[in-house]
Parts: sequence; C-alpha cells; structure tokens
Amino acid sequence: MKMDDMEPPVGDGAGTPSPKQPLLLSDHVRLAVMDYLARLDADEVSNLYTMVINEVERPLIQAALEQCGHNQSKAAHMLGMSRSTLRKKMASFGPQ
Repeated sequence: MKMDDMEPPVGDGAGTPSPKQPLLLSDHVRLAVMDYLARLDADEVSNLYTMVINEVERPLIQAALEQCGHNQSKAAHMLGMSRSTLRKKMASFGPQ
C-alpha cells in the first residue's frame, strides 16, 4: 500500500484544513513530521517510524493519565492496554 492509497487528507489536499473542518490528530502528526523533515536533510533521516512512535508514546500516556485523574487502571483501559503493560511502559520512560 502506498501513502496515496491511504485516507485522503483534510482540507486542501496538502494537509491544511479548510476553515470549516477541524484538524484531526493524524493531520497534526503529519504536519509535525513534515515540518521536522523540512528542517533536516531527508537523506540523513533513518528509523523515522521508531523515532515518531517513541516521541508520541510518552505524552499520549501522560495525557491519558491526566484525563483519568492518574488512575492507572482507567488510563490503561482508555489506551486499550493492560494495567501491567501501562506500568511497564511508564517504568521504561524513566524519571521525568
């Protein structure tokens, strides 16, 4: 599957939302990655997928915990993982 085969972008086709359409989370990620790549020489980028997942996972878990009043069971349910998986991921992040 090519990127062009995936869901169509929001707005003008370049990822920019129209005034009537809200920016989706996927649009935010796409724009952030495009901005990151524009600031670098794209030939020097490697392991982009792993880097993005690692950068997104911690704030995602933090936001879920905050939304659930730091209740790990509720946050794990919200994230679709077990509490023990959530705790392992939190431990892997180390101190903040």
